Amino acid sequence: MTRPARSWGRAGQAVRVGPRSAVVLVLASAAGLMMFVWPLLVRVAPQSMQHGPDAPFVFVGILPLLIVIVLAELSEGGMDSKALAMLGVLSAVNAALRPLGAGTAGIETVFFVLVLAGRVFGAGFGFVLGCTSLFASALLTAGVGPWLPFQMLSAAWIGMGAGLLPRKLSGRAEIAVLAGYGILVSYAFGFLMNLWFWPFITGAEVPYHGGHISYVAGDPVGDNLRRFVVFTLLTSTAGWDTGRAITNTVAILVLGPAVLATLRRASRKASYGMPPTFVPRKTTLPRKVPR
Repeated sequence: MTRPARSWGRAGQAVRVGPRSAVVLVLASAAGLMMFVWPLLVRVAPQSMQHGPDAPFVFVGILPLLIVIVLAELSEGGMDSKALAMLGVLSAVNAALRPLGAGTAGIETVFFVLVLAGRVFGAGFGFVLGCTSLFASALLTAGVGPWLPFQMLSAAWIGMGAGLLPRKLSGRAEIAVLAGYGILVSYAFGFLMNLWFWPFITGAEVPYHGGHISYVAGDPVGDNLRRFVVFTLLTSTAGWDTGRAITNTVAILVLGPAVLATLRRASRKASYGMPPTFVPRKTTLPRKVPR
């Protein structure tokens, strides 16, 4: 009798992360974090949109990581056809929701579904959903550009983090924690999306601040981070990031209970992780007619 492959996470998760998948997720996250912070660790000459020429290579580097994640899940039995179907449906929903806000004043209608789906279906599913949602929405809205790989990774971390929240919450406490998490990741997303381009622009000054807030090549990491925090506070925190936080909070508080109930009902019906069983049909043989 063969022993089933070990998997981590609670029963019923759409994607149960096994040891090999966990290693791939950690490596992908570490590589993605280095994509954001490496300019702070080396001497880089500022240049407008320096990521533009190397963005295709970054994108080509990200896609194999995502493919490896999916293949690892499939090989360990962590993602079946039902999970793939749910992934396709939710990715399409997010791709359709995103143009409703289009990022105007920070209004983003894609993250609250990502948070709720990651909560219900688990960290592995949330990671993959974040990548596929942003990729699909970029194709739909013609938003493909050098920023897309960074958006995909940031959204993947948001979905994965939602799946790692404490499981013993329910009712109003669960909604409150998810709303707080939505606020936190709204500002974190803005922080990361500023970090990817800030070291590569020149003249990053604002008229209402007298200090220097541009990246200085070769300066200590702490000094550059201090200037970056000031840059983020002055350019995006009070506007775009706060708008995103308000959108997430309102959507989770108003729609969260109904969406969570719907997703959990779908998860129970799909019975993720349970092998299909087939009951043979009983057939009645014709009675012999005596001669």
